Amino acid sequence: MKFLFTSLCGLIFLLFSTTTEAQVKLSFNEPPSTPSLFQPGLISTGFAERDFALSPDETELFYTMQTPLAYFQTIIHMKKDAKGNWSKPEVAAFAGVFTDLEPAFSADGKRLYFASNRPITGDKPKDFDIWYIEKENGKWSTTPVNVGAPVNTPGNEFYPSITKSGNLYYTGTYKNGVGREDIFMAAWKDGKYLNPVALDTAVNSKVDEFNAFVSPDEDYILFTSYGRKDDMGRSDLYISLKDKSGTWMPAKNLSLLNSNRIDYCPFVSFDKKKLFFTSERNALKQSYEKKIGIDELKKTLSSPQNGSGDIYWISFEKVLESIK
Repeated sequence: MKFLFTSLCGLIFLLFSTTTEAQVKLSFNEPPSTPSLFQPGLISTGFAERDFALSPDETELFYTMQTPLAYFQTIIHMKKDAKGNWSKPEVAAFAGVFTDLEPAFSADGKRLYFASNRPITGDKPKDFDIWYIEKENGKWSTTPVNVGAPVNTPGNEFYPSITKSGNLYYTGTYKNGVGREDIFMAAWKDGKYLNPVALDTAVNSKVDEFNAFVSPDEDYILFTSYGRKDDMGRSDLYISLKDKSGTWMPAKNLSLLNSNRIDYCPFVSFDKKKLFFTSERNALKQSYEKKIGIDELKKTLSSPQNGSGDIYWISFEKVLESIK
């Protein structure tokens, strides 16, 4: 673990010191009409990136970087200044010791939720729980708060998504679930969470459902599933809309987004214009017309679309049009 952590820190230092200046420019104005790499060379780099989250006012973003085999994962932070320049990527102030991943903003932008195996007491990693930090006087706290029971249990909880009502959606692997891995919702009422319930079979199934993004208004849910009959690869992205009675409708495969590799970790910007997701699709070749040299091989293995995971984005309007 120490070696892997040290290696990750070295990779992050090398990446950020060679591909970024003190400040960088980012634009979210024109999302593409087809899935495209987001910020290749800066955010999608050839290392493994996933779990993108953009603040409601689009002045901050967080995402996850991970070592090979996901032995260690940590959350990266970037912030926009008054002149419109973005800071270079840095390990978030609250992260970098234990495995932290899957950042998600509250609808008002004052909290950042995430999953972590950090201990509640002591210094040894534990199971994964949902945690959050709060923004105080314009700065994020560096002492995360555990959401606590009944959301967190001796099992694992992942991928929080928080709505305007305060309801918390997340992934759980519980014995009382519909399948092997399911999406749960803990309703927020009278200042506390009620007991979590699994979403019905319009969303959950006998196979794996995980990593759900729920709109702030709770009128649609994007999630990942693995093992369905219409699965295009190792896991696909799906969408379920709510009908007028507030019932989740049968989920549809988002074939516009999906590949024959893992496609997961959806997030829709608060302006409803941009969808971000993670994919392990690749542009690797299985053979070459002539012998490949060592320099070209190293470049291929250290570039985006090498199969380790990159962040993609697309117009959310185009996604919705694709399911009509």
